[in-house]
Amino acid sequence: MISDTRPQVLVVDDEPNLRRVLGAQLGRDGYDVHTVADGEAALRLLQEQYVDVVITDLRMPRMDGLELLRRALAHEPELPVVIITAHGTVDNAVAALKSGAFDYITKPFDQNEVRNVVRKALRTRALASAEAREERPPPPGASFGIIGDSRPIQELRSIIHRVSSSHSSVLISGEVGTGKQLVARALHDGSTRREAPFIALNCAAVAPDLLDAELFGQAAGGLGAPGPRPGRFELAAGGTLFLDEIDSVPLHLQPALLRALQDGEAARVGENATYPVNVRLITATSVDLAQRAREGAIRQELYYRLSVIPIHLPAPRERVPDIPELARHFLRKFRVHLNHEVSAIDPDAERLLCRYPWPGNVRELENVIERALLFCDGHSISVAELPEAIRHGDAELGEPSPLNAADGLKEQVKAATLRLERELIDRALRETHGNVTHAARLLKISRKGLQLKMKELGLRERDEREGS
Repeated sequence: MISDTRPQVLVVDDEPNLRRVLGAQLGRDGYDVHTVADGEAALRLLQEQYVDVVITDLRMPRMDGLELLRRALAHEPELPVVIITAHGTVDNAVAALKSGAFDYITKPFDQNEVRNVVRKALRTRALASAEAREERPPPPGASFGIIGDSRPIQELRSIIHRVSSSHSSVLISGEVGTGKQLVARALHDGSTRREAPFIALNCAAVAPDLLDAELFGQAAGGLGAPGPRPGRFELAAGGTLFLDEIDSVPLHLQPALLRALQDGEAARVGENATYPVNVRLITATSVDLAQRAREGAIRQELYYRLSVIPIHLPAPRERVPDIPELARHFLRKFRVHLNHEVSAIDPDAERLLCRYPWPGNVRELENVIERALLFCDGHSISVAELPEAIRHGDAELGEPSPLNAADGLKEQVKAATLRLERELIDRALRETHGNVTHAARLLKISRKGLQLKMKELGLRERDEREGS
């Protein structure tokens, strides 16, 4: 999650002048900048303070950028790390990208290039979630890291076993926060491509006018870079490319995406020469992509290419028996992370967790357990540590107030319905950090319909930044 204060950027470089120049530019752009001279100092700062983005040089004494990258991601897997490299060592930067770096910039760097990379990293982090980098080792007994033993989860594991070795395109659908990247990673790890790169990109995190370069690469001189930049298709060569929120790809880019799938070739932006495409494409969406195709927002032929193997992920309310096990998994995770003594969840608290509808899905459950652990003083999480919406779920979800003789049945039903609508919309907006477009997708209504309903209920549209 992005911090509530100004975004925090850490610059790591042994050259004082570069730290000073880069720090001054980022400061003018509205970021709080921390500068250190080596990787060990960077790791100490990461232990002490929240950081949104790290920008680090590759070549430094004592600890190079690749080692810092490895240890920083071990500490916080969702942290975007941007590599600084000289023009002649771009191959090293590409190796860093395959090791988990978010992006790279080349010396001497262009101010717009730095600005675009940092903005993109912040957008990606804002959209990231528990499912954004589900690459942690699975808990004991959990196949593919997918927790639970309900019938929908058993069927999901069976599908993954059956199709992981295929080279066909996969379309994963499901509500926000149901674990789409976790499934994509499981498909990669179970395939013959498992030793090759797994490259992920959230299409909604990239500005539409930059997405083509992000996917297919950029010719030398583009975006201020002195050398050519490989795209995600090139970086994933021989492996798997996972494109989340595929519905965000604009119409004008869809023919190039179809060409890569259908003809096995693509071209960098600004170049005529093509390069061969050898990836297994896995895409994901939280909307009805077939309906988007019928509406003309997605080309029909592209939709059919993407959805050769469709996989739908169940929401927690469709797999209620798994909720206690999921909650205990997150408890174990945060117990280690926070060095806490809490080791159990009271049965009454588990029953309330199972009754709650979880509009924010697995991601919301994870956040609730983390919060409960922080407020817990005993050895087990009790009802008292759960949020009010879960403790009093019936009232929050619109249980009618005591009967009033002045109101008839219709008036009481209308009042209860308005309370229910207001609560669900408010929850969706909180879960999506005020983004009306994403909240509308979560509620499965149109953006315009949500705005009208918010106006009717007196809910103010928050200060959202579309696509951020």
